[in-house]
Amino acid sequence: MQNTDRMTGGFFLVFGIVLYFAIIPNNVSDMEGGWILPTTIPNATAVLMALCGGVLVVKPTVQDIQSPKEFMRAGFYFALLVLGLWAMSYVRFVYAGPAIALVLMGLIGERRPVWIVTSVVILPAAIWFLVTVILERSLP
Repeated sequence: MQNTDRMTGGFFLVFGIVLYFAIIPNNVSDMEGGWILPTTIPNATAVLMALCGGVLVVKPTVQDIQSPKEFMRAGFYFALLVLGLWAMSYVRFVYAGPAIALVLMGLIGERRPVWIVTSVVILPAAIWFLVTVILERSLP
């Protein structure tokens, strides 16, 4: 398992470096207006990805092989996220984002009101504010 972690970490380390030095500079264009450069968040994500990949190469985890049932459950969650992102293109982020969060919170069994309100109301509102107001970009 440790060799798999090292290979995965190496992939993300190299991919993060390629993103930072080749893909992002060649595919993100400058925009007029706004006080944050369009490359700021993609570059930060690429650096974080490379750092985490490097940590995984140096310090692989010890883990057990998961059951097929858990893989099916993860695949189901992934399919729901894809469906939610598809729905977002039709009903906009403001409506689809909280709905996706609410469905996922219910499926994982979360019942604490503070976590539900935070995930369904506060985080989507914060994302909307950050992207549309601070970054002056539009959401789907």
